[in-house]
Amino acid sequence: MAIEINGAASQATPRPGQCLRTFLREQGNLGVKKGCDGGDCGACTVHVDGTPVHSCIYPAVRAEGKSVTTIEGLSTGEGLHPVQEQFLEAQGFQCGFCTAGMMMTAATFDDEQRANLPRNLKGNLCRCTGYRSIADAVCGHGGEHRHDAGTDVSGAQSPDTVPASPGQLGDNVPAPAGHAVVTGTARYTLDVPAEQLPGLVHLKLVRSPHPHARIVSIDKAPALAVPGVVAVFTHEDAPQQLFSTAQHEHYTDDPDDTRVLDNVVRFIGQRVAAVVAESVGAAEAGARALAVEYELLEPVFTPQEAILPGAPAIHGDKDAAYSRISRPLQNVVAEVHAELGSVEDGFAAADFIHEHTYTTQRVQHVAMETHASIAWLDEQGRLIIRSSTQVPFLVKRTLTRLFGLADESVRVVAGRVGGGFGGKQEVLTEDLVALAALVLKRPVQVEFTRTEQFTAATTRHPFTIHLKAGASRDGYLTALQLDVLTNTGAYGNHAPGVMFHGCGESLAVYKCVNKKVDAHAVYTNTVPAGAFRGYGLSQMIFAIESAIDELAIGIGMDPMEFRLKNMVRPGDHMLSTTPEPEEDVHYGSYGLDQCVALVRDALDRGKERYRAAGLDDLGPDWVVGEGSALSMIDTVPPRGHFAHTRVSLEADGGFAVDVGTAEFGNGTTTVHAQLAATALATSACKIKVRQSDTDLVEHDTGAFGSAGTVVAGKATLGAALELATRIQTVAASLTGVPLAECRLVDGAVECAGRRVTLKEIYDAGTLQGVRLATDGNWGGTPRSVAFNVHGFRVAVNTGTGELRILQSVQAADAGVVVNPRQCRGQIEGGIAQALGAVLYEEVKVDQEGRVTTDILRQYHIPSFADVPRSEVYFATTNDSTGPLGAKSMSESPFNPVAPALANAIRNATGIRFGELPIARDKIYLALRDRTLIPN
Repeated sequence: MAIEINGAASQATPRPGQCLRTFLREQGNLGVKKGCDGGDCGACTVHVDGTPVHSCIYPAVRAEGKSVTTIEGLSTGEGLHPVQEQFLEAQGFQCGFCTAGMMMTAATFDDEQRANLPRNLKGNLCRCTGYRSIADAVCGHGGEHRHDAGTDVSGAQSPDTVPASPGQLGDNVPAPAGHAVVTGTARYTLDVPAEQLPGLVHLKLVRSPHPHARIVSIDKAPALAVPGVVAVFTHEDAPQQLFSTAQHEHYTDDPDDTRVLDNVVRFIGQRVAAVVAESVGAAEAGARALAVEYELLEPVFTPQEAILPGAPAIHGDKDAAYSRISRPLQNVVAEVHAELGSVEDGFAAADFIHEHTYTTQRVQHVAMETHASIAWLDEQGRLIIRSSTQVPFLVKRTLTRLFGLADESVRVVAGRVGGGFGGKQEVLTEDLVALAALVLKRPVQVEFTRTEQFTAATTRHPFTIHLKAGASRDGYLTALQLDVLTNTGAYGNHAPGVMFHGCGESLAVYKCVNKKVDAHAVYTNTVPAGAFRGYGLSQMIFAIESAIDELAIGIGMDPMEFRLKNMVRPGDHMLSTTPEPEEDVHYGSYGLDQCVALVRDALDRGKERYRAAGLDDLGPDWVVGEGSALSMIDTVPPRGHFAHTRVSLEADGGFAVDVGTAEFGNGTTTVHAQLAATALATSACKIKVRQSDTDLVEHDTGAFGSAGTVVAGKATLGAALELATRIQTVAASLTGVPLAECRLVDGAVECAGRRVTLKEIYDAGTLQGVRLATDGNWGGTPRSVAFNVHGFRVAVNTGTGELRILQSVQAADAGVVVNPRQCRGQIEGGIAQALGAVLYEEVKVDQEGRVTTDILRQYHIPSFADVPRSEVYFATTNDSTGPLGAKSMSESPFNPVAPALANAIRNATGIRFGELPIARDKIYLALRDRTLIPN
């Protein structure tokens, strides 16, 4: 067949039924991505004769005689295509996995199409950005303009204000990988040219069709008879070692309740066997042919049923002490019971009491790059794993533990990762390819389908929270009591941590002498839950912040005034489940009061703008309301989060920074470059960051728990400052000038009027035997707290239930903001993801335990048209614990969004929605029935 690809003739012939996406990738066009294989996400968009198409549903045979252009061919010999330049200028990406497809769609737009992006970008999804930067890119706005909302107040930093030296702290430094992202040359997990992995085979999984069963027998013969199948692995071939797929610095944080392949299956979708073949198609055919006989066991699907006497014990075969399960025979993974003061006395003193049950649903991460790994043995026999992971060092540790391997015999590398949000803080693929590669001595690759992401990866933990709270008529909390039930699904990965963390800062942000918590994390025969942005806080904050509004309404007080009276201030103990505050958590800085003021003032300005424009009267069927919520988060996970960084002067006078932290749209690469540049008096563009490789540095706990800036960044800053001193010391020895008179500047050291270049210093250091490379370490303590406040103005149609977001505002206390534009993007992305979770996203499980929302067409994530343009403001603070005053801001923007929106709807309609998602049909039915919650 003759197909022209990027201007060159290709004579390759597609396989029968092959889609254009896989055909193009096989021809080396690795910029064409897979996000869904269903025509839903647009990550695979290419041009066929100049028209954008989703190549995953376009038969390759239809391209015969046509001209196909991929992202690699979008630019010409004269330079980048204008849309590529615009995406670079506006930084219209975070993880970048969707960016090639987004640009291929936008590259064909005319002015009329650019004027209607909600319609014309509906076929391209992004999970990271919140779409504002994408809109700026497509429309050529660059991204340096200020907020639509006008000037902020209290001297707060606007995200587009650039107060610093170019390329250093406070500058809008572009992502170092930006050019590679927009040209399609950034290499994600599976973007390895075929010639680099000779003999590559593919692994597909046989998954359980039953929610609870014992495997009686597996007949491999039918699968092995399929042409191309080379091996089948079952529980008889896999290590019997129990472990947890969850990854933490201390592996004992999570229960050891999982095997690589088990003879008991506990949810529909669990691994039963792995089939390895010469092609994906052969592996899939082998998986279908495998004969498995099951003995069905009784399942249980809700935590309420699972804790009843006589319920089937899902992990009744586990030893509680060895596996660290609280009560396996009762399906309780972990529990906490605590009371501070006396809630009985607190309720007796209350003038108003609010009591209600709040529930939150399963939500999927929907990172655009699905879970994927490749394993092979190098020439020395070392096991090499290339994986889409947030925690390469912890993956390595888990694999050495599972397979009894020496530490030096395993290397884990993460390429650029296409989104994470906590979902890649797990071992879900790496153990399988390791098992196969060790046996077969061939490279082995596995890639989850989008359906496998929904049915066999992890979700956010569903919470059921029965809350009772009391307040006095003068506006003070008298009691907070919560009974919490979390559904961890079939396995306990992250169950203890999510439960404990959820009950932490959500309660600690309010002063109340009487607090009581009873919480249980419970097994069910459903898809496992895991780490998800906010790590339990978003669920708890939804309940508590909703209750705070109800208490304020009940005593006739403005809800924000009630918050101001009761929220913690510097000097107040931050207490949740223990009578003493955590020893290493401090107010490194405090900006919560500024955040409240910023949101209130922005909402007031918005109201005036609507009134001045004559938009405040929407008609008789519409009611308008405002609502806000606040949140607090510790800036680092507890009990140690470690990072090691190495900063070195290179022979050409440039600098290299080696870090363990993964880049998945969290922006840590840019942060490391800026912190090092600030310490070394240079520009971030002169810092080469190498990362996410266990051979680079000693250890890095990983990019989770908002630790990328405040832990790994602290290590980078320490190493860079030490290197700066060492460079100046060499310069002093060369010139004879006292060290105190030697000043590091960009590219050189100035010594009392004499300029010594960094290349000269490198050469001199080499001759002197001085090591011009320094190491930085940080252990994640002491810790600070970060704050976010969100506000909405909404309109609700009382006849149809339609909801319109008229204004969305978030104020963040991020300390000294390292990169304002990047941090704004993190906040906007968190808002967008949270809006999906509050309005329509839900992983639905039927009465048989089967996930029914297993493709993107059934699980709606926010598209361009769904996301309002949020105003973002930063408080002015300087944190005493973070690097150069910075604090974390990756998880926390998600947390206050749901209750703020629920509070705005309550203010507009008088109806309290205590169950997520608050879908339009629920609003319509509640308005129809005027269902008010009892107080």
